[in-house]
Amino acid sequence: MQSTVEILDTTLRDGEQTSGVSFNAREKLSIARLLLEELRVNRIEIASARVSQGEERAVRAIAEWAAGKGYTDRIEALGFIDGGVSVEWLWQAGCRVVNLLAKGSRKHCEEQLRRTPAEHLSDVRAEILRAAERGMGVNLYLEDWSNGMRHSPDYVYAMLDGLAELPVRRFMCPDTLGVLDPCDTERFCREMTTRYPSLRFDFHAHNDYDLAVANTAAAVRAGFGGVHVTINGLGERAGNAPLSSTVAVLHDRLGCRTEIDESKIYRVSRTVESYTGVRIPTNRPIVGANVFTQCAGVHADGDNKNGLYISELLPERFGRVREYALGKTSGKANILKNLEVLGIDLDEAAMRKVTERVVELSDKKELVTLDDLPYIIADVLRYDQTDAPVRILNYSLSLAQGLRPVATLRIEIHGEQYEQTSAGDGQYDAFMRALRLIYREQLGRKFPMLRDYAVSIPPGGRTDAFVQTIITWEWEGRTFRTHGLDADQTEAAIKATVKMLNIIETNHTNHGNQDCTVAR
Repeated sequence: MQSTVEILDTTLRDGEQTSGVSFNAREKLSIARLLLEELRVNRIEIASARVSQGEERAVRAIAEWAAGKGYTDRIEALGFIDGGVSVEWLWQAGCRVVNLLAKGSRKHCEEQLRRTPAEHLSDVRAEILRAAERGMGVNLYLEDWSNGMRHSPDYVYAMLDGLAELPVRRFMCPDTLGVLDPCDTERFCREMTTRYPSLRFDFHAHNDYDLAVANTAAAVRAGFGGVHVTINGLGERAGNAPLSSTVAVLHDRLGCRTEIDESKIYRVSRTVESYTGVRIPTNRPIVGANVFTQCAGVHADGDNKNGLYISELLPERFGRVREYALGKTSGKANILKNLEVLGIDLDEAAMRKVTERVVELSDKKELVTLDDLPYIIADVLRYDQTDAPVRILNYSLSLAQGLRPVATLRIEIHGEQYEQTSAGDGQYDAFMRALRLIYREQLGRKFPMLRDYAVSIPPGGRTDAFVQTIITWEWEGRTFRTHGLDADQTEAAIKATVKMLNIIETNHTNHGNQDCTVAR
């Protein structure tokens, strides 16, 4: 097993083969910077040759930036066995390392290329020499290598025997169709490292059976020195091995070293999520929204008693914090953890009432968050709700065919009443425009930025189901969420907005600070 493992990230090439994902040149350069300078991956694969003029511009921009940083040898792109056309395309675009795509199984060679193994070997040899004569570094993909090892190992060995003495830096062995399991992966990879001890091998996993990370670990156990990953597991079909989980397994389970800065993984994952529009599943290890959230009260209680439910996967490693969910399974221990964050201390009787209310809300499938807890406490302890700094006194929403929706709003802020009317692209948009007018024109204040708007309906498919609206806001450099629950989606969104207003107005009153993030 390798003590140090080299990481190649192929988000910008193989990850872009995710259905619906296409990066422009600016986005590719931005991600390349994050990968090399923040995450500190060893190499990145940025494109395929001859795809489009836009791809050529992206390669050129990244290559120019990399040259100025001394990263030229860490920028790679896919090329083809095409008589030198790909090599020339990449050379002109400024790329100096080509990953040539050869066939790693007899079936692909004979049925897709219509070439004999001897003819294909000759073609590949000629392409490698062309690239080397151009002064380019060469790595070689053996496409469908996993099926080659399964069904035609003699073909794979003949290819390597015929190429071993040529200037190839690494032979890259892809499980192109994601058909391997860890046992076969380790066996096939060990056969390669045993038979060719002087060659360097990379493993490239696909996740069709959800085994990409396990297979990658098996390849490293067998002596492979490099592995391929993508951010958030992007890639063809079920995707590739995700960088986050792969690195954690290499570090924790295999005791390997990499150059990756784990503390930057989450931020880079979220950035790529924003570029692609492909949401990170909430339960994805390391980077999912819920993976460092304890829901069961017994777990929170155990965390208070010598960290009984804490593993090596500490959230702080990855730039995150542990959270404790509020719900019907959370119990007193989870609520105590959240109260610690808020700096609130309750007696035993109050704690019992708050716990009962949280359970009651959870039975209605309402999401209870840290931001809601002060309001639940106020309600449970019979605080005067009129003390809230913001109250909606009245609003009217109109929707007519052929006309823009219009909202009229009357609101009380710190005892003063304000009224505005505005049109919008929808009823909630009209409401928000009227609200912004009050803040900007009547109060002379800035207004928070709405960052995300999500709507969910409890399972069951009933037409009378509650609608839960969760809105993410950015204000004074921090991000927080509020939610509303109602039978009407617009009213649920308005309830979430009123919660946000009370949060910022309470903060405004306490700190006398009127500098907020302006919404545009």
